[in-house]
Amino acid sequence: MKLYHGSTVAVKNPSIRQSRANTDYGKGFYTTVDLEQAERWARIRQNRAGSGKAVVSVYEVDNNLLQKKDLNIREYNGATKEWLDFVVANRRFAPLHDYDIVLGPVANDNLYATISLYENRELSAEAAVVQLKTHVLFNQVSFHTKKALSQLHFVESIVLDK
Repeated sequence: MKLYHGSTVAVKNPSIRQSRANTDYGKGFYTTVDLEQAERWARIRQNRAGSGKAVVSVYEVDNNLLQKKDLNIREYNGATKEWLDFVVANRRFAPLHDYDIVLGPVANDNLYATISLYENRELSAEAAVVQLKTHVLFNQVSFHTKKALSQLHFVESIVLDK
């Protein structure tokens, strides 16, 4: 299976140490199965930097990655109350979870208003989930331990045209 990471540089040796802690699934290395989504992430990072390149790094992982018994994997299938609570906790700098890999929807800028209303208790979990399900939910696969990162095998980097 191929995974993609959008950035401003090729990432041949992914690490967790350069990651922000208050992200959807906590401090980790984030990828997606969707090339177009990785391209969007690369462009966003390029725009935030104000210059430089937009680069997508491509990785291969074992097709049976999610069935590996030696990895602690958490999968969220769509917007649920459990996913919403996990994202809110991580964005509030909750203690690091013990998952090697987490996969599920991206809580992107389009979803932020709904998540903020839920976080501020202005919207119930049920109402927030209903609203979130009206959006197109993109996916992410995040790696949180060295053991998990060892599953990623760098294939190539793609520099996007301007």
